[in-house]
Amino acid sequence: MELLRYVFLIAVLLGSTSIGFLLSKGYKYRVIELRCLSNLINILQNKIKFTHKPLQEVLEEISNIETNTRITQIFYKTSQNLEKDNCQEALNKAITEEKFFLNLKTEDIELLKTLGAVLGKTDVEGQMSEINQFNILLNNQIKKAEQEHNKNDKMCKSLGTIIGLAIVIILF
Repeated sequence: MELLRYVFLIAVLLGSTSIGFLLSKGYKYRVIELRCLSNLINILQNKIKFTHKPLQEVLEEISNIETNTRITQIFYKTSQNLEKDNCQEALNKAITEEKFFLNLKTEDIELLKTLGAVLGKTDVEGQMSEINQFNILLNNQIKKAEQEHNKNDKMCKSLGTIIGLAIVIILF
């Protein structure tokens, strides 16, 4: 019976520590996803500027780029939705479908939705200036995400362990 108690206490400690590490990884993955999004937007900008291909085709090409995130799924689903919707509606639908699989905050998602409002609405030069403006805002979000990651990474890990230890002490 005593052995079972020790196993339970160790499981509680490991569980709470794991939760802290998972919360910490959320901050890390947000930064990774935002950086990936920034890279894909730069590729989108170059493809629009230099290839003059239709937006649906450009989005589909971008969705085939190998990344370690699900951000590319947004571009793929947007390209598929463009067959029946305008760009803003297509992007909003894709974001709604994928946001549960991403570590992006609401403010990141809202920023991404603004991209749909500018794509395909103007000529190439107008789209370039709008995408440049979007990139500036996205880079600000990346900086904020990095600051949050640096601030909260160790705290989440430590807090998970400390809470686990507190529970173990109370139950012991």
